[in-house]
Amino acid sequence: METYNNINKPSKDEQRLAIESYDALASVIEQLKSENPEIEIEETQERIKVPLSALKFLGEILKAMSQGKPFSLVPVATEVTTQKAAEIIGCSRPHLVKLLEEGQIEYTKVGKHRRVKFEDVMMYKKKMKRTQKQNIIDIMKSDEELGIYDS
Repeated sequence: METYNNINKPSKDEQRLAIESYDALASVIEQLKSENPEIEIEETQERIKVPLSALKFLGEILKAMSQGKPFSLVPVATEVTTQKAAEIIGCSRPHLVKLLEEGQIEYTKVGKHRRVKFEDVMMYKKKMKRTQKQNIIDIMKSDEELGIYDS
């Protein structure tokens, strides 16, 4: 499966088209009764059976694009290199290797190379964000108690 390595924000034209397409697709999906509906490509008159779950996923993509949110499609079981994992988390590769060696993120070795499951990287990133948010809240509470932060 091909994935987008470069994550780009949708252009204004793409946003506008996504808004129109999302609304139309969402209303059509509500009316579908088949788990494998058939769609037609108007330009070629080609008819294609598509799993309903794929159409719903397309709706989610269109919704994100309509809001101007960048997105990327990554298969769940994908393994990434330590460099890619570090980029996702926003740290250096040596720091990521340290996290792996400390057991904070699971990994496997293929020869001399470490591989990390994408989902494990994302779980660590979410955990890190929760910790950062809690730390900020704790600092603000401490500052309020000391009278140096006015809420």
